[in-house]
Amino acid sequence: MSSFSKPTIFVTRRLPSEAQQRLESLGDRAIVKQHNSIENISRQDLLDSIKGIDGLICLLSEKIDQELLRTAGPQLKVISTISVGYDHIDTAAVKAHGIKLGYTPDVLTDATADTTVLLALMASRRAKESLEIVKSGKGSGFSLSTGLGTQFSGKTLGIVGFGRIGCATTARLVPFGFTRVLYTASRAHEKRARPFNAEHASFETLLSQSDLICICCPLNKQTQGMFDARAFAMMKPTGILVNTARGAVVNQEDLLEALDRGLLAHAALDVTVPEPLPCDHPLVLHAKCTVLPHIGSATEETRNAMGNLAIDNALAGVFDQPLKAEVQL
Repeated sequence: MSSFSKPTIFVTRRLPSEAQQRLESLGDRAIVKQHNSIENISRQDLLDSIKGIDGLICLLSEKIDQELLRTAGPQLKVISTISVGYDHIDTAAVKAHGIKLGYTPDVLTDATADTTVLLALMASRRAKESLEIVKSGKGSGFSLSTGLGTQFSGKTLGIVGFGRIGCATTARLVPFGFTRVLYTASRAHEKRARPFNAEHASFETLLSQSDLICICCPLNKQTQGMFDARAFAMMKPTGILVNTARGAVVNQEDLLEALDRGLLAHAALDVTVPEPLPCDHPLVLHAKCTVLPHIGSATEETRNAMGNLAIDNALAGVFDQPLKAEVQL
């Protein structure tokens, strides 16, 4: 980009209305190019579109790797992802190319925590089976052939990952009557834990003693596939698992076998591999599994806030200014 030309920013998806309107008003500051659709951009279209750009605004659905960075060219200054997670990005490659990486923490905390509670309640009160009864027109909630739902009063809550979303989820769930809270994290967080009397526990202890387990951790080498056959064997057969973090934290084949064997009572997933799961996938069809299409941050307020923060990061990056929310590579 010369001193007399505007920077070019490419956006891989149409943004929510408020953020989209702002994006379209940037003409006096930058040249904005966009895959103006709510559908995912194809890999080839993405590669064809990014040559010579100065900034990229992307989503979790786009793989940001060496090939993409080389295709974009050495003038690329910033990648701004509309997500709090960045496991879709080769961070080592981004750092090697001297590119800044922006993300959208904080703004989706409440929405994701709300979705976690939604799934926990759906699982505990067997909403999936109840909805099937309504659709079939047969019987009532009292005629569930395999038993009744459960309440959280007097139970133990387990939180895997005690960051922003883990704490927000705990704050929402404790009033349902949980009398004990366990959490796993890379280290103890005494200040965060104090309002909930939460105990820092080993993963094994949390698995064996929790009645509801909520996955709120990032996806990395340590957490990928951590919920596997060994982990499910440690859970209570009455236990419920909720995942609103990343699909790959759970080994789905092992989860399916665990549900069939009765190693846990129900799994409720907002995130899967792939996304979306095929409609005939065994987990989608399983009576003991509730699957949502990754709606954790899907509120008008949250998505607009994420879009606006991503725009802020992209603009700051192309003009060599500090990003509002930057991943420290």
